Amino acid sequence: MTISTVNPNTGVMVREFTAHTPADVHRALDTAHAAAASWRREPVARRIAVLTRLAELLDRDRESLATLATGEMGKTVQSARDEVAKCAAACRHYATHAPAMIAPESQVIDGASATLHYDPLGVLLAVMPWNFPFWQVVRAAAPAIAAGNVVLLKHASNVPQCALALDAIFAEAGAPTGVFQTLLVESSRVAALIADARVACVTITGSEAAGRDVAAHAGRALKKTVLELGGSDPCVVLADADLPAAVAAAIRSRMINNGQSCIAAKRFIVVDDVADEFERRMIDGVRALRVGDPMLASTDVGPLATAQIRNEVADQVARAVAGGAHLACGGHTPEGAGWFYAPTVLVRVPDDSPALTEEIFGPVAPIVRARNVDDALARANATPFGLGASVWTTSAALAERAATEIDAGMVFINSIVASDPRFPFGGVKASGYGREVGVLGLREFVNIKTVRGSAKE
Repeated sequence: MTISTVNPNTGVMVREFTAHTPADVHRALDTAHAAAASWRREPVARRIAVLTRLAELLDRDRESLATLATGEMGKTVQSARDEVAKCAAACRHYATHAPAMIAPESQVIDGASATLHYDPLGVLLAVMPWNFPFWQVVRAAAPAIAAGNVVLLKHASNVPQCALALDAIFAEAGAPTGVFQTLLVESSRVAALIADARVACVTITGSEAAGRDVAAHAGRALKKTVLELGGSDPCVVLADADLPAAVAAAIRSRMINNGQSCIAAKRFIVVDDVADEFERRMIDGVRALRVGDPMLASTDVGPLATAQIRNEVADQVARAVAGGAHLACGGHTPEGAGWFYAPTVLVRVPDDSPALTEEIFGPVAPIVRARNVDDALARANATPFGLGASVWTTSAALAERAATEIDAGMVFINSIVASDPRFPFGGVKASGYGREVGVLGLREFVNIKTVRGSAKE
């Protein structure tokens, strides 16, 4: 089997790679298993030295890596540069803070004492998506490696060059053989990897369906998992919001990564009092976006990653309009090469519309109106997903109420939802479970070992 790189901007195949054979995978698993046994015994200083050097290399290679990501999945080159820079920042964060995160902790409760040790689990299988081909991997791998685990990466099949580039840069950073390895394999082989005794734990970022499949296989094998799945994040705009700021952030959040982000705002819930002005500003702003070659600095929105994704978005919009949503702008596939879809705004969207009940992974913004705060918060929760949410208000009391009542893993007040290596990231309900990054993310894949008592001389 071959794994191909196709440029979304042109639809032209760039390179083909031969998938790893079962024998190749067996050798990689053996290598990872052996590396896990030795890496866990390395001093923490040795591990963080690798991350420090990795950050330096990411900064050095930012331009070439950004060009690679843009060519494989279509994000604008500036957003790709920002992604690589964020990876470097995360490596530096863990290089600085991981020693304290995994240091043994003494506890005394009601006169009883114990020490908590944070020991690595072993080989982490990371099943990663294409939309942030560097960041998704680094945010899982950096804390895992700092904690003493080793990583096997099964990346999305449409970004093999990014996967191999990560393999090379970890090696250049001084990671011993087997500490980080890329497997070029199709998704159908993930189940066998999970079942293999040499794999200790699994993390996946992907669709709800993929997460359910991974969780089912990992459950049968009794292996720890973290699932970061889809989202249908609400952007709630209350009557007292700073409307120009809210609209500018709404457009940026919906169109980030050409609309292909799990934490993009995907449902815009606006209180009636300001809905007319919000819609007008939103439509004008989306119409003004420049669609085109993602390598050009002037481009705001590039192509979608694959033809299938573009066609799915077009189908979802068509079904939404057929079901009663009003097409305010966009809603078509531009002529010419590449997998583009025009930035789109839908208004007067019925509650049962695909634009609200399904995750649209593209540049489509459905706007719904709420009667009041109660109705807005109820609509925010009317989804099977629970990843993130943003709320726009100048009232501290309303902000606190929204943060308390919205059922999501993250709530951002007067800013867009974003990942940050300093703070835990993840969702609830159909958006998955567990946390990435921050101290809680690092400790997802450790054995929290309680040690009590002491030896007497």
